Amino acid sequence: MIGSKAGRIALVGAAIAVCGGLALAQQARPTGYLTAEQLPDSVAILSAPPADGSEAAKADRAAFEASRSLAGSPRWAQAIEDVELFGPKAHRSFACAAGKAITPEATPVLSRMLGKLVIDAGGSTNKAKAKYSRTRPLIGHDDAPICVPREEWMKTNGSYPSGHAAAGWAWGLVLTELVPERATQITLRAREFGDSRWICGVHFPSDVEAGRIMAAATVARLHAEPGFVADLATAKAELAKAPPAEGCGV
Repeated sequence: MIGSKAGRIALVGAAIAVCGGLALAQQARPTGYLTAEQLPDSVAILSAPPADGSEAAKADRAAFEASRSLAGSPRWAQAIEDVELFGPKAHRSFACAAGKAITPEATPVLSRMLGKLVIDAGGSTNKAKAKYSRTRPLIGHDDAPICVPREEWMKTNGSYPSGHAAAGWAWGLVLTELVPERATQITLRAREFGDSRWICGVHFPSDVEAGRIMAAATVARLHAEPGFVADLATAKAELAKAPPAEGCGV
């Protein structure tokens, strides 16, 4: 059995891997609120990914192929921006959706909280990723453009479910609770954030949908965690005092 401290350390490395292999270079890596044992069980919750040759699998592949034409477009540029999971750059578009600045200066607890959500929501996908080991859509399609550099880990890191999409959906759920009057804008941003994964070419749409299910289960579980509940209250107070988000365009 993994102890609390060990479980949290394991989740950091695992969640970073499942969320796109992103390294948190030169900065402290966050830990989540939950241990590995406390996370919802993705194998129990999710069904298997679409079987090869099924209509759902064909639709997934068609989405990958059709979205390659977006390379170089504004939507492609957004998918590149949405690769970020930690820090002010990652939170900027959600700040625009919420209408409030989300920065370490203006909202220190919320900023840290969003990092913790990446670890918990992303980590909640690990068991299903390991069980199904679904091949990512780009593998075997070396000429197809993707919005990030191709790396060796993509060949072995399971595509289903998307930990990255789980993180973005968890952000949306929590921010909607904090700024309910902006629920439409925040939820739309969270949906777009997840869709960026299949537009990018590193996941299938069904991977993204499964990630959202795990995010919902994880956020529900977090509401029974005293540390999360306390941070939620503090984050709400921070946002009430935070200045409007800047650089959001027209």
